[in-house]
Amino acid sequence: MRFDSEEFRALAKEDFDAAWHKGPEFIPKAPVSKSYPRGKFAGAKAHPVAETIQRLREVYLSMGFDEARVPLFIDEKDVFKQFGPEANAVLDRVFYLGGLPRPNVGIGRKQIERISELTGVTVNEETEEKLRKTLHAYKKSEIDGDDLTHEIAAVLGADDGVVAAMMDEVFPEFKDLSPESSRTTLRSHMTSGWFMSLGEMWDKSPLPVKQFSIDRCFRREQEEGPTRLMTYHSASCIIAGEDVTIEDGKAVTAGLLSAFGFTDFEFRPDEKRSKYYVPDTQTEVYAKHPVHGWVEVATFGMYSPYALSAYGIEVPVMNLGMGVERLAMIEYQSDDVRVLTYPQMYPREYSDFELAGAIGLREEPSTQEGIEIAYAIEKAAVSNGDAESPCEFLAYESDNFCGMRLKVFVEEREENSKLLGPAAGNEIFISGGKVLGVPDTKSFRKVRDKGVNSHISYISAISNLAAARIEESSLTGEPGDLQVKMAKLPSDLNIKIEPWAMRYITDRGLKLDLRGPVFTAVRWEFE
Repeated sequence: MRFDSEEFRALAKEDFDAAWHKGPEFIPKAPVSKSYPRGKFAGAKAHPVAETIQRLREVYLSMGFDEARVPLFIDEKDVFKQFGPEANAVLDRVFYLGGLPRPNVGIGRKQIERISELTGVTVNEETEEKLRKTLHAYKKSEIDGDDLTHEIAAVLGADDGVVAAMMDEVFPEFKDLSPESSRTTLRSHMTSGWFMSLGEMWDKSPLPVKQFSIDRCFRREQEEGPTRLMTYHSASCIIAGEDVTIEDGKAVTAGLLSAFGFTDFEFRPDEKRSKYYVPDTQTEVYAKHPVHGWVEVATFGMYSPYALSAYGIEVPVMNLGMGVERLAMIEYQSDDVRVLTYPQMYPREYSDFELAGAIGLREEPSTQEGIEIAYAIEKAAVSNGDAESPCEFLAYESDNFCGMRLKVFVEEREENSKLLGPAAGNEIFISGGKVLGVPDTKSFRKVRDKGVNSHISYISAISNLAAARIEESSLTGEPGDLQVKMAKLPSDLNIKIEPWAMRYITDRGLKLDLRGPVFTAVRWEFE
């Protein structure tokens, strides 16, 4: 809250110690909804795969590689050029592109009559001819499929929605179509795009050519699994030049992986021996990570002259490929690439700290004075919690609360008891996903030491509820009271648990126990 600096300077000059102790009066008290761990500055989370791609991009650029985009659609004949005898096996793992054929739709007298019935438009000879031309233009791909309905609606002068329903009935040819495959495939290896790119530029660019591309590849796996996806990202590069050797692959590998904390490398001959690589140059890279030990992370080799010559390329080319998702799995300590890539499709795990931030209050005061009343009620209750009943204690007093005099008491009218019940001081802790209201005793020391404190006690939650009710009562000036006896549910204590956290707790059968004898009463009166 604001304060008068001149007044404060004068007070400090007169009595520094008094001015210093007056400081807390000018610091506003935070409502529970903005108190730790609910109130926090939390940054947004980057996707692990996107974050890994960005880091790889930065490393490649720092090593002098230009970024490129290579063709995604690969004609079947290019696969034969590149893979030679292996092509048929490779094509077994690729996706072919297909689409719906464009039917040759005729219009007879029966269709014309039905069009008129359904649209309410009289189709004369001129309109009929325009319809024929429109359908013919669609057949020749002069009109896109998603524009056809609108074009026919324009010819008829009818609403698009009416025409869409009409076409479904009058032209069943569109419903009966089956997809037909082309000879174009989706890229299964970045290699396919590199051959095509190098064929166009190797003799038109200064050598060596150093380029990288991080993009998607597609493989028609039998099924996806913990280490296999049908679409994945490959961080691939090429170096093309007269003096390029396999040693360049080792140097690039070391430069890339050292940026991710890998400290040592092993280069092992790859037994797969792909035919687009020169024999005995295809190399698997195993890198040593301080946490995960030796991990296979990349493959590199020298492109075979027979494959290069198919594109007119006449210089040696080193190619390296690295699976981004595999590297991300290592970095983020994930054991399932599906969960890493599509976390929204799988149940998320929440930490105790995250769950603690989901514990809040159902009702709390909305004004700064209301917040101060809540703190005052809690302080008075805790300070006198062991007082023998019957008893009452003034918790808060104001001469001008909404233009009225206000007094707030904590009390216990029954005899042979205490101001607060045994559980009133319990605090809410989250431990191993369990939400527990526990006292500060030796029996619950393990929960309190290992768990996360929500910084909400039963009495603080009830004090905030009382302060909120006092604010409501100030509208009418009516006195009131609040009593909480035996708590059985979170709502009995004015506790709210966010729906996503409640779902997490119930789905996993985790314990939620906020029960206990509270026996707390607050009374207020206006004058």
